Amino acid sequence: MWIYINCNLPLSATGSNFPMTIKNVFKKILLLGFFFYLPFTTMAWGMLGHRIIGQIADSYLNANTKNAIYKILGTESVAMASNWPDFIKSDTGFAYLSPWHYVNIKAGMTMEEVNSFLDKDTAVDAYTKINFLVKQLKNKKLPATSKVFYLRLFIHIVGDIHQPLHIGRLDDLGGNKIKVSWFFAASNLHRVWDEQLINFQQLSYTEYTKAINYTTAMQRQKWQKQNLKEWMYQSYQLAENIYADIQPDDKLDYLYNFKFINILNTQLLKGGVHLAGILNEIFST
Repeated sequence: MWIYINCNLPLSATGSNFPMTIKNVFKKILLLGFFFYLPFTTMAWGMLGHRIIGQIADSYLNANTKNAIYKILGTESVAMASNWPDFIKSDTGFAYLSPWHYVNIKAGMTMEEVNSFLDKDTAVDAYTKINFLVKQLKNKKLPATSKVFYLRLFIHIVGDIHQPLHIGRLDDLGGNKIKVSWFFAASNLHRVWDEQLINFQQLSYTEYTKAINYTTAMQRQKWQKQNLKEWMYQSYQLAENIYADIQPDDKLDYLYNFKFINILNTQLLKGGVHLAGILNEIFST
C-alpha cells in the first residue's frame, strides 16, 4: 500500500511547528497503515464469513434462545455480534484474546491422537476457551456486562474453528507464512481461506446465507449431535487436505475456487448449525 504525503505543511514564520507537525502526520500514517493492515492479518473468516455463520445460526434458534439472546445483546443480531472480537483486537487491552481464536495441531495425527491431544489440552486456545465460555454462559449469576462479552466471543470463536486453517500448524501460523497469489495479488494461504474465497463470490452476507442455507432436519440433528472435538477434527482433516494441495508461491485463481468452494460453503453451513445447536443447549433452561 502506497501512502502519499502532502509536504506543503503549515509552518510558523520561525518554523517552530515543524517537528510537532511532522510527528503528528507520521502518527496518523502509522495508525492508518495499521487500520488497513489489521483485517488482513487477524480476522478469521473476515467479516462476511462470520456474519454468514451468525445469520445461519439465527435461522435455527428456538424461541427461548432468541429471547435470551435479545435480553443480552438487545437489537444487535447474532450476525453483527460475530465480528466484535476481531474489531476489539485493535485495542491493546484485549491482546490477550488472540490465542482464543485457534488451536495449533501438528501434521499427520489420527482422530484418536487429536482427541487425546485435546483431552490433555490446557493451553489458552479455541478448544479450552469454548469450553470455558459455555460454562460461563450457563451461569445464571453471571453479570450482564460479562454475558455480553462472553456471548460475542463465543459466537465468534465457534465460527473460527470451522475455518480449517484455524486448526492448522504452528510452524506456518495456520498458513499465514505460506505465500501465494490470489488472482495475481500477493496473499497467503490463511488469508485466502479467511476472506478471499468468500469475497470472490460477490454476495452480501444475507445473500450468501440464502444461497447456501439448505439443510434437512435429519442433517441438522446429525451435525448437532457432534461434540466440539468432532467439529475440530473435521476442520483438522480439511486443513490437512488444504496443506497437501498447496505449494509456496502457487498462483490461485478460478480453479482453486472451483476445487474448494463447496468445502468452504459446507463449513460455513456447519458452523451456523453447530452454533445454533449449542446456543439452544446453553439457553434451554
